[in-house]
Amino acid sequence: MAMVAVSISPIGTGETSVSHFVAEAQRVLARYPDLQYRLDPMFTTIEGDLPTIFAAIHEMHEALVAMGAKRLSTVIKIDDRRDVYHSMDEKVSAVMAKLNGEDASQWE
Repeated sequence: MAMVAVSISPIGTGETSVSHFVAEAQRVLARYPDLQYRLDPMFTTIEGDLPTIFAAIHEMHEALVAMGAKRLSTVIKIDDRRDVYHSMDEKVSAVMAKLNGEDASQWE
């Protein structure tokens, strides 16, 4: 299982707000029941099978083009750890445990 942070930014739309584009991208992700995802202020983090994530990102791109975006700038960061699997929530919990002085060695 992979974890991917993705940010797709439409350029040249004539508006500064892009929330309606972000909402459409989230609608696309909702059609992928095998993917878990979380919307954050700057990126959406997706976890699941890497080929399925790539397919979802491609569909997100096409959906934004269909909304009128003539150009897209996309940042993708992939964490593809193959030795053990930890979910998004587990990774955050490990850091929070260390901040709280707890033993989080089980997550390393």
